[in-house]
Amino acid sequence: MAIAVFITGHWFLSLFCQTFFLHRYAAHKMFTMSRFWERAFYLLTFVTQGSSFLIPRAYALLHRMHHAFSDTEKDPHSPQHNHHVFEMMHTTYRIYHGLVKGTLVVDRDMVSQIPEWRFLDLLGSSWPMRIAWGLSYTAFYAAFATHTWMFLLLPMHFLMGPIHGAIVNWCGHKYGYANFDNDDHSRNTLFWDFLMLGELFQNNHHGLPNRLNFAVRWFEFDPVYGLIRIMGWFRIVRTRRSAV
Repeated sequence: MAIAVFITGHWFLSLFCQTFFLHRYAAHKMFTMSRFWERAFYLLTFVTQGSSFLIPRAYALLHRMHHAFSDTEKDPHSPQHNHHVFEMMHTTYRIYHGLVKGTLVVDRDMVSQIPEWRFLDLLGSSWPMRIAWGLSYTAFYAAFATHTWMFLLLPMHFLMGPIHGAIVNWCGHKYGYANFDNDDHSRNTLFWDFLMLGELFQNNHHGLPNRLNFAVRWFEFDPVYGLIRIMGWFRIVRTRRSAV
């Protein structure tokens, strides 16, 4: 039971930070928040992503490239130009690494209004810290795993962020239905979206990239949109009228 709770909590908390903080806030600026709350969610992203922490600035640039070059050869993660999901993940990592190191130059208009916390970026992306997180996951399993096969779940914790990204970008540009003609291969993978907190409404998101609610049709549901509206009521975030 402890392992089930741990992996479920890690999955959804990490995914929430990716869609709420990295995607909707850092990459798209669909809402604003105070310096205090920005740092609080920055820290929460560091904690929940752990060994697979993604630097918000690099993630935002990577995602903006994805929108600018969706499903073309310049797209950093498109299943249309990679033979399998692992090749796509390697391509994404190579471009992400170039953005982190500054060896990959992007258009100036892509680099705007991206949150930065250099100390936490350096700490979270350092190999000693990634290894420390990995050892902490392993220690938890050593304490609470009741069967040996459970240790096979550890790689999910080690690579939680990239796994989320791979599912969204592979399935969301390969399987499902389309509400919009976006001149790309984006799709809404409705059946699996309950596991991805709205992120698999890729066709909707590419059709309306600055819309806070990723759901469009009556049978679609974006749970994070509801959470953001509640945060708005408590003045944690301020949503942009153009994004609602």
